[in-house]
Amino acid sequence: MPATNIKALAESSRDKLKAAIDPIEQFLNHHSLEQLVQSDDADSECFYSGLLSDLRHLLVFSEVAYEKLGAVLRRPNLDNDLAERALYDVYHHGVNSFFYPKNECYSEDGRYAYTGQDAIRFRVKPVRTARDIILSISRIYEELRDDLSYYESDYLTHRRMQSQSK
Repeated sequence: MPATNIKALAESSRDKLKAAIDPIEQFLNHHSLEQLVQSDDADSECFYSGLLSDLRHLLVFSEVAYEKLGAVLRRPNLDNDLAERALYDVYHHGVNSFFYPKNECYSEDGRYAYTGQDAIRFRVKPVRTARDIILSISRIYEELRDDLSYYESDYLTHRRMQSQSK
């Protein structure tokens, strides 16, 4: 991939990560498990505990990727290999962490992806604030997934081919 494309992609990915980090951080700073659980229902507590855990992991992965991209972009000369590795990490840690959460409190239903409806389906009906945070950041991670689809598999194939030719 040409260096100008990599730099532009790194800059836009960093901006999108920042747009996702801020609301996640705000949500986690202002909501506790006790606030989200509306009843003494054990399933509800398990759901929100898992959701908060997944959001904390997503926040950490996103912040680390944001910092890596920032370090790459601050260099006087763009290191293409380092930038591509950082973009690969954004895809495989950040994007995958959002769309495949460990606790499976929500999932993406691909049947709704092209209908204009929200493609995110929750395992349990969440409170409005929890629903809103996931749906608001889902758009950002969808854009990142679309932008970085090359890094799903083509990047590793390209790297393997480079190492074999040396």
